[in-house]
Amino acid sequence: MNPQDLTALTRRAMLGRGSLGLGALAMRSLLPADDPSPRRPHFAPRARRVVYLFQAGGPSPFETFDPKPRLRELQGQDLPASVRGEQRLTGMSGNQSVLPLAGSFTGFRQHGRSGLWVSDLLPHTAKVADRLCVVRSMHTEAINHDPAITFFCSGSQISGRPSMGAWAAYGLGADSRDLPAFVVLVSKDAQRDQPLYARLWGSGFLPGEYQGVQFRPGSSPVLFLDNPQGVDGIARRAQLDALAALHRDQFAHEDDPAIAARQAQAELAFRMQASVPEVADLGSEPDEVFELYGEGARQPGTYAANCLLARRLLERGVRFVQLFHQGWDQHGGLPAGISRQCKQTDQASAALVHDLQRRGLLDDTLVVWGGEFGRTAYCQGKLTATDYGRDHHPRCFSIWLAGGGMRAGHAHGSTDDFGYNITEGAVHVHDLHATMLHLLGFDHEQLTWRFQGRDFRLTDVAGRVVRELLA
Repeated sequence: MNPQDLTALTRRAMLGRGSLGLGALAMRSLLPADDPSPRRPHFAPRARRVVYLFQAGGPSPFETFDPKPRLRELQGQDLPASVRGEQRLTGMSGNQSVLPLAGSFTGFRQHGRSGLWVSDLLPHTAKVADRLCVVRSMHTEAINHDPAITFFCSGSQISGRPSMGAWAAYGLGADSRDLPAFVVLVSKDAQRDQPLYARLWGSGFLPGEYQGVQFRPGSSPVLFLDNPQGVDGIARRAQLDALAALHRDQFAHEDDPAIAARQAQAELAFRMQASVPEVADLGSEPDEVFELYGEGARQPGTYAANCLLARRLLERGVRFVQLFHQGWDQHGGLPAGISRQCKQTDQASAALVHDLQRRGLLDDTLVVWGGEFGRTAYCQGKLTATDYGRDHHPRCFSIWLAGGGMRAGHAHGSTDDFGYNITEGAVHVHDLHATMLHLLGFDHEQLTWRFQGRDFRLTDVAGRVVRELLA
């Protein structure tokens, strides 16, 4: 039975069946839980948790993971019409009479035993090349930021659907009594070029308990978590006990699972008053950890500090951690802009992979790095010898994954000599989500929630598990 089907039960039926069914679970959730209650996956999972390093804005594959020497040879020449085909362009470059091809300003080298090609802008990531699965053949339909990032985060370009972290929390349940199943971190040291919205980590039509909880830097990482002046822990506990009694009475009359969810969230918030300050305090980490992640990790809220905090959250039972780092939207000034972005994120991203592995967590932790789309092979605006920019390009781009059952030291898919079209191994956003859920032990077609008369899922009506990516 789906949890929301409780609303169809009469009070008498609920009381009669509650000891054996979901009614008992809902009623029990109105009281403080003694232990976490993870759900049963559809099959044996390869990963128990996910950390998603979302590089908002769209990193260019030509300066990161997909070298195209042909672009340098054809520098300044117009993109052939046969390559472009019928693809629509954005309004920012669609009115250009010429689309001049732009080779990368940086070099690429092969690294590790696998020989993965990695840009010189990412020297630390290059050191963990043998642990990465680079996908060069991602594609999406969305060509502008808002629908594209919404699509990646929720499986739909239409806002209001549950986020992928919420779906994971719904499927996996909690693995910690004292922390949320889904936590969100936003870099304070990133360039604020494109906005982020709380709906990107929202629960949509799923119960509110599955939404992401944003941790902020500072002494109060979670908004409205601290007791107000004049209220101590004893008084707060008494308030929650009284609230639970009221909720039990309301539930008995209304049979609404949302009542149980509200009480469960209130109880979790009470426990988080102690757990959040502890996990967010990085001061207990030894100096060698800060050396690994970079000195920026000593400054709460930076990308480096958030990567370190993500590891602390994961090892304490948080199921899904999503970092957002803005600033990858280089329509102009790309050499300076992407160099800055790589410098801010390269060391800490690689450190997280290395740190998880040495702590024995990488094998069952899925790490994902990537943005909402790629960038064009041609220059947007004027191309000079020292400066250029790239427009949005949804037709093909690169991401990487590590751990959690992924095939290590592997490059999947390929693009043409212009980096404009996929030539082999296409992976759609729905395919990525299906593969992520598969690694967590779920059939993406069966992890559903009934809403407005039909069953919804993260992958909508599409998606396939990309088994070529799996170890």
